[in-house]
Amino acid sequence: MVAILLFAVGSGVSIFQGVHHIIEPSPIENPLVNYIVLGLAIVFEGASWLFALTEFARTKGKWGYVEAIQRGKDPTLFMVVFEDSAAMLGLMVALIGVFLAEHTGLLWLDGFASVIIGLILGGTAIWLAYETKGLLIGEAANTPVVAGIREIAVDTPEIDEVNEVLTMHMGPDFILVTISVTFSPHIQAVDLERIIAALDERIKARYPQARKIFVEAESIRVPRQ
Repeated sequence: MVAILLFAVGSGVSIFQGVHHIIEPSPIENPLVNYIVLGLAIVFEGASWLFALTEFARTKGKWGYVEAIQRGKDPTLFMVVFEDSAAMLGLMVALIGVFLAEHTGLLWLDGFASVIIGLILGGTAIWLAYETKGLLIGEAANTPVVAGIREIAVDTPEIDEVNEVLTMHMGPDFILVTISVTFSPHIQAVDLERIIAALDERIKARYPQARKIFVEAESIRVPRQ
């Protein structure tokens, strides 16, 4: 939330300043200072970006970059990559804007570069909000995980039907699972504890992130005569 707020506020300020400089352009008094500051910022930010990208590539596993962002449940894995990528892109745009404004004499280009930077920051804020909103309001587990849990329940001989599998991420590595099933009518009540415990053990063995599992036994509906 802090990152999204910073990007959103930064976007508004950058666009406001850019529009102001486009309407009332002013010459750059000392371009050399701008080049030095932007150059050092690119070096330091580039080192941070390279480190973050390397760490993200190591932790994403077999997923592609886009898939890892979409399916990842820990926003810290891609948040830094987003921030540093936006910062690097903004610095490059600022450097190009200063260069063009100095060498072409079109002073409004500096303000135009500021507007582009604002759009980059705004787009990053929107993308971050889109990718993390599910984690903020409660997001279900990935489709393969839900399908795997359903498969384990279906393969249980004492279960006649799996009605519903509901999941929710309580954290990056904490999934709450609720399974609605219909047990075979000949199952005795004393055996249900053993069957449910075995089902719980099999699910957790395959998906350790499924920390809490609740099994709801649907009542058997006897057809009317």
